[in-house]
Amino acid sequence: MRFMATYDMMEAARNANQWLGATARMFASHPSMNLFPVPALEIIAAWGEVTERSFSQMVTKPDWDLQSMSCEDDCDHLIQIDTITSRPFGDLIHFNVIGRPEKPRHVLLVAPMSGHYATLLHSTVASLLPDCEVYITDWHNARDIPVGDGKFDIEDYTMYLVDFMRKLGPDINVISICQSAPLTLAATAYLAEINPDAQPRTLTLIGGPIDPDAAATDVTDFAARITIGQLEQQAIQRVGFKYKGVGRLVYPGLLQLASFMSMNGNRHMKAFSDQILAVSKGEGSEHSKHNRFYDEYLAVMDMSAEFYLSTVERIFKNREIADNAFVVAGHKIDIGAITNVAVKTVEGSKDDISAPGQCSAALGLCTGLSDDQKTGHLEDGAGHYGIFAGHSWRENIRLLILDFIDANAQCHASRPSQKRNANKN
Repeated sequence: MRFMATYDMMEAARNANQWLGATARMFASHPSMNLFPVPALEIIAAWGEVTERSFSQMVTKPDWDLQSMSCEDDCDHLIQIDTITSRPFGDLIHFNVIGRPEKPRHVLLVAPMSGHYATLLHSTVASLLPDCEVYITDWHNARDIPVGDGKFDIEDYTMYLVDFMRKLGPDINVISICQSAPLTLAATAYLAEINPDAQPRTLTLIGGPIDPDAAATDVTDFAARITIGQLEQQAIQRVGFKYKGVGRLVYPGLLQLASFMSMNGNRHMKAFSDQILAVSKGEGSEHSKHNRFYDEYLAVMDMSAEFYLSTVERIFKNREIADNAFVVAGHKIDIGAITNVAVKTVEGSKDDISAPGQCSAALGLCTGLSDDQKTGHLEDGAGHYGIFAGHSWRENIRLLILDFIDANAQCHASRPSQKRNANKN
């Protein structure tokens, strides 16, 4: 599998399907076709439109689409996305609401590197902006990073987070989502030992595999069943000649997408069938619920091979975080060293990616915290997506986290604070 030709063949197949969709749409919707009142032509045109859009999204990074927001002064303020720190594999960015007084709550969202761009958290960012200064980790697509920029594994990811937290200062409130949770916990513990004054004020872990063995899912079963050698042979490819990262070993986004969709194949087939029928009837608007979801869901990014393989081996197979045995940059991390950071975990009762118990395992590892410094929440009826971007997040979890941040604001009042203004960085 580790050949550029394989990667290019996948890209060629994607491009061919996009072209077929465009051709079908243009052919079936051509004015001359109106001479033949054949209902099937409307279905063909709709199939072409949906197919072209879907396959084109697979290689497109979505826009944040955050232009402005209304504030307490009843005025609309522009939102400017500022890069605070730029690194080869990811940036730290700030959503700066121009002209709005600085909010006392400062939040760093740690986006997962699990196949989708940070824009997957678009709705999460939008829901926090009215109440917080929001920062986020914006990870880059590995296919666009030249080989000369070096490797990127879970230790590098952890050190990126350490540097980002140091940059933002000790009054930041970190919210880590999904895959990023165990490494964010490790980064916080690293700071607790090496640079305690740079620790965040609070740490919220949402739906992450702190201890994958705490509750079995299809993800944990797969990680236990397959060997690293098999995974390397089946999933890893070299970036083709079309991109700047030519020759870099990656887990391609297109392969990841195939895996995502196979987990709920029938649901996705029905969603696309319904959308084709809706478009054929003239009911499929540009901003329909289907398009809003799949424009983001289908936009996938390549992961560096070393990051993907080290995640499976060290987080899932060896359980280095769960056993408090994680080593980063030659330093063995002790999660029990966290003594001055309030920790909260959030899980969904119907989460089939990180089942209940996997994330809350972090509370048992934080032996240096008192009971009133750590808390867990199980959201009844919520799935994986719902606990950080869906209905459960909007209606309940967001408010719980804001209350958690406020409740711990006074605990760190005596610690040095660094005022952060994106316009000054």
